[in-house]
Amino acid sequence: MLHAFSFIVRRELRLALRRKGDALNVLVFFVVVASLFPLGVGPEPNQLRTMAAGVVWIAALLAAVLSLPRLFATDYADGTLEQMLVSPQPLIVVVLAKAAAHWLLTGLPLALAAPLIGLQYDLPAGALGVLLASLLIGTPVLSLLGAAGAALTLGVRGGGALLGLLVLPLFVPVLVFGAGAVTSTLIGINPSAHLSLLGAFLAVSSLVGPWAACAALRVALD
Repeated sequence: MLHAFSFIVRRELRLALRRKGDALNVLVFFVVVASLFPLGVGPEPNQLRTMAAGVVWIAALLAAVLSLPRLFATDYADGTLEQMLVSPQPLIVVVLAKAAAHWLLTGLPLALAAPLIGLQYDLPAGALGVLLASLLIGTPVLSLLGAAGAALTLGVRGGGALLGLLVLPLFVPVLVFGAGAVTSTLIGINPSAHLSLLGAFLAVSSLVGPWAACAALRVALD
């Protein structure tokens, strides 16, 4: 199972290297959306610091949703997904590997770019570190729950819009805890409670998301 997992992750990364524009578009979207707010609200530092966490997290959520429709679509279109379904390795290994690859290509770059965006909002060093930590913990949740949403809308006309309607409500706790951790740091409160809740949500989504995606994929391929 470990060999199959690593093989699928490497395969997804190789395919992404052939379509560099897809991953780059997500990162550019994140940077542009997060960077437009300071231009729109003005240069007042206190206001920028107050809104920074929410803006960065909302931009990250939207960027993640933008990339989710392609999670299974290509393999579904060329028949690879059907072969994976009947292959010896459990389907959950395939789902976990695809979610891991999605995070490596989307969530990790967004998390690493976030501190640079935070500088535009005049965030102090401590808040930048908490912002990075919250995104590193929270963005895997977006990939895990997003996999279930992508599987549910697989092959559906207008699935991209429906996918956003399905997964965005599920992402709300991640947004609240992630932004709350940074805000707590700014007002002098220990952010560990918010980060712990993010970690708990990651643990729950690791159990629920892949199994829900597996069930949805079997329905879509029947």
